[in-house]
Amino acid sequence: MMKGFRISPSTAVVGVLLLLTLLGAWRYDGFLGAYNVQSVLRYNSMFALVALGMCFVIMTGGIDLSVGSVAACSSVVAAYLSPYGLLPGLAGGVCAGLLAGAINAVVITRLKIMPFIATLATMLAASGTALLLANNQSVSVSYDTAFTSLGQGDLLSFMRPEWVDAEDAGVLAGVLGFILGFPTPAWMALVAYIIGGIVINHTAFGRSVLAVGGGTEASRLMGLSVDRTIFLVYLISGTMAGLAGVILAAQFGAGQPIEGIGWELFAIASVVVGGTLLTGGNGSVGGTLAGALLLGIIFTILNFENGMGWISLSAYWQSVVRGIFLFIVVVLQAKLSKRAAA
Repeated sequence: MMKGFRISPSTAVVGVLLLLTLLGAWRYDGFLGAYNVQSVLRYNSMFALVALGMCFVIMTGGIDLSVGSVAACSSVVAAYLSPYGLLPGLAGGVCAGLLAGAINAVVITRLKIMPFIATLATMLAASGTALLLANNQSVSVSYDTAFTSLGQGDLLSFMRPEWVDAEDAGVLAGVLGFILGFPTPAWMALVAYIIGGIVINHTAFGRSVLAVGGGTEASRLMGLSVDRTIFLVYLISGTMAGLAGVILAAQFGAGQPIEGIGWELFAIASVVVGGTLLTGGNGSVGGTLAGALLLGIIFTILNFENGMGWISLSAYWQSVVRGIFLFIVVVLQAKLSKRAAA
């Protein structure tokens, strides 16, 4: 009876995420405290957004190596526009990412350049553009507008009802206050993932994305617009990278022209860990979110271990762990694919 029972990769990563969270809560004081939870959500929301865009791209069998540089460039653009207010800063950063995504899309669909080469070129161009715009230094954002609330605020900073903070408001008000106190970037990422999940699971475009990843020629024979689908997924990826760049500038108070180095690897790792096949045609938006949170929890645990003095690892070890984790998951994916084919 149990012979045919299989656990999906998305379910497995959620299970590992819960186990690590329980381990952290048992081993470290304050691991599930409001400050640590909000810090993890605030910081990892940027990576989650980039991973969401990467998820759509990988589902079509493509790759986007430019997301980190695009996010860095978008953070610089958003920082320059922040003195004009929240909306101009947000729109400017997102449009910068959208422009980079459009360039990738045109080069891949019209010029028929392989995604790896096309996005590698865009990565280099975006990185250089960010350094040129920023004059090879960080660009401070304006604190005279509400722009920084996109990265440093929460919903209560926009709508602070008096009864939430009242001592006699009761448990419900306390719970609501805690939820509304979640960082604004976390809410932005959550909304993006909800929309992404609806699109991939309940729309014709989502079915086209999976079909194209399963085989472009078969998709064309089915009457699907392959180029249009690929064009749109790179627009989505660029937009998500641009939004992550806006959060980066708002959260750290400056546009960071070199901060996005390695973000593409985190995004790919999150997508693959979440159960999406690198060959395309299959994947999960929810699994990608769980993968991004899992990597964030792992790095948080390493930081807590550093604090306890049992180990002493520099920040560079995050890249080592990320690479090892990605390698293990890719190997497991390859073995599972061979077993399924047999």
